[in-house]
Amino acid sequence: MQNVISVIGGANVDLSATLFDSFIAADSNPGKVDIGYGGVARNIAHNLSLLGCRVQLLTAFGSDLFGNLLHDHCKQQGIDVHLSTVAEGLRTGTYLCINNHGGEMIAAVADTEAVSVITPEWLEKRAGEINQSDFVVADTNISEAAIRYLMENVTVPLLIDGVSTTKSHRVMNALAKCKLPYLHTLKLNQKEAIAVTGETNYALAAQRLIDLGVAHVYVTLGSEGVYCRSAAEEWLYPALPIAEVVNTTGAGDAFLAGVVYALTKGLAFPQTAQYGLMAARATLMSVKAVNTEIGNALL
Repeated sequence: MQNVISVIGGANVDLSATLFDSFIAADSNPGKVDIGYGGVARNIAHNLSLLGCRVQLLTAFGSDLFGNLLHDHCKQQGIDVHLSTVAEGLRTGTYLCINNHGGEMIAAVADTEAVSVITPEWLEKRAGEINQSDFVVADTNISEAAIRYLMENVTVPLLIDGVSTTKSHRVMNALAKCKLPYLHTLKLNQKEAIAVTGETNYALAAQRLIDLGVAHVYVTLGSEGVYCRSAAEEWLYPALPIAEVVNTTGAGDAFLAGVVYALTKGLAFPQTAQYGLMAARATLMSVKAVNTEIGNALL
């Protein structure tokens, strides 16, 4: 029987600009612009669907043309959206990023207003179906209160993606306020981990998170790989070789999707990180936030 995975958080339209040459501030830079579908939760859901998992996405679509397109696209990718909603009067989430000519992100802007409708009350109405899942994945586009609700009420393994340095603080605040803080997995990049803990390096940051009630921590280190930490183990996996980085957007989302996929196959921590690295590498080679050929890398 297929594992059921509930993914909760943002779904966006992605606008990705890649420069042909070095970036010049306050000027019009020659490059190419691609339009696609993204959002951390949606990207994770899409990757998992491509890997053959049964996925239900809990998100909020804006009441506009982009929202209709995004909703239909999710269904076309085999993602169940029956627990999602339309946020009346709000814009569909939009993500705009600028990449240098090597594919590395220079800057990005995320408009995620629509997910503000994902409140504890909204989640409570769907709690029965959420807890019938095998795994629940959430991003920090949702509010601190919503994250805390999930930590206190989800009865199956809960995994969270930190998204950004600003939004990752929502996890820390929720952990501090939870009655019995416990989180199966937290995935952050190095900058996020140091920012939310105030520690001086990623290893100390990961230990701090373990002390706060996170069972498994993955700190992605870009070209240096990923640092994995639990109460009993720590491990540093090097990044996998890649001929050319095309685009970094979505690589972190793919990493967590790879970890979840490994968990559905019964792999134990920290070996799950190897699947995460394979999924991330596939995404780095794609102009889109999700590489539709990800199955060739993992299956």
